[in-house]
Amino acid sequence: MPDALPPGSRALRWLRRGLGLLAHLAALGTTGLLLLLSRPGTSLFSWHPVFMSIAFCLCFTEAILIFSPDSSLFCSCSHKVKVQLHWTAQMLALVAATVGLAFIISSKNRSELSHFVSWHSCLGLLTLLAMCGQILCGLCLRFPQRLKIFSVAQLRLYHLTYGLVVYLSATFTVVLGIYSDWFQAQIKGVAWYFCLGLPFCPAFVIMNQTVGTIRTHVPKRRECI
Repeated sequence: MPDALPPGSRALRWLRRGLGLLAHLAALGTTGLLLLLSRPGTSLFSWHPVFMSIAFCLCFTEAILIFSPDSSLFCSCSHKVKVQLHWTAQMLALVAATVGLAFIISSKNRSELSHFVSWHSCLGLLTLLAMCGQILCGLCLRFPQRLKIFSVAQLRLYHLTYGLVVYLSATFTVVLGIYSDWFQAQIKGVAWYFCLGLPFCPAFVIMNQTVGTIRTHVPKRRECI
């Protein structure tokens, strides 16, 4: 008969599952809130937060949570299927972010406003460019033999680390958007602080998940006697 998990381990597992559920809800809630506030179709600008929230808040988050051992929505699927879903979600995130960028550029051109003059816009552009690099790295991991990649383990570790940095960059891009005049003109007071905290919930879960995975991929050094 298998040994039962100690109470501390069971409590930690349920805590991780609870935080994972909150991460899914926070990602979906942030996306839904921005869709509601943007009122898509009322202007060219209105499509920018729509596509960016779908890219950074929803697709990017779910693409990483697919591999979570505690909160994945596809825990019963094989690793091969999870990789395919991860790839699909990442490509959707890239396409949505690119479309969102195109809308904000078109909107500013029509209004004759300057481009990339705020921290939000600059960080958003850097995040989008970094996503392209991350997807190229993932492409190398998916087809290592065709692309003649030999150090797959090292590349996977780089992919994990770099992916976390890119996701945190996307999170802070969203946070800077919540600090924007457009957002603060619609949400004020305690509700604004609640919205400000929403992106950090999935970021915390993903950071914990990724760091744990990185530790399993880093070879342990033998102690010198």
